Amino acid sequence: MEQRIIDRLDRSVSVIGQGTWQLGADWGSVAADEARAALEAAVAEGITFFDTADVYGDGRSEQFCGELRRHYPEVLIATKMRRRVEQLPENYNRRNFLE
Repeated sequence: MEQRIIDRLDRSVSVIGQGTWQLGADWGSVAADEARAALEAAVAEGITFFDTADVYGDGRSEQFCGELRRHYPEVLIATKMRRRVEQLPENYNRRNFLE
């Protein structure tokens, strides 16, 4: 899998990323073992960039991505956050992110 450097982060990621909205199971049933298998298959193919959001299954997708990162610390997880609150710059802070 081709990699590219993200200069600002001083690290490389795969040029193809894996979106994970489907792991949230908002549009159909996705068993936990199937979700983990999909992520493992992506890593096996060299994918090191994963995209998620707090609204994908009310955090379910983020949980699977967190598990993945514990097993593969080289992967980069990008997430969107706080889409359920008023969209004001002051709502985007570390405390709210960790929440």
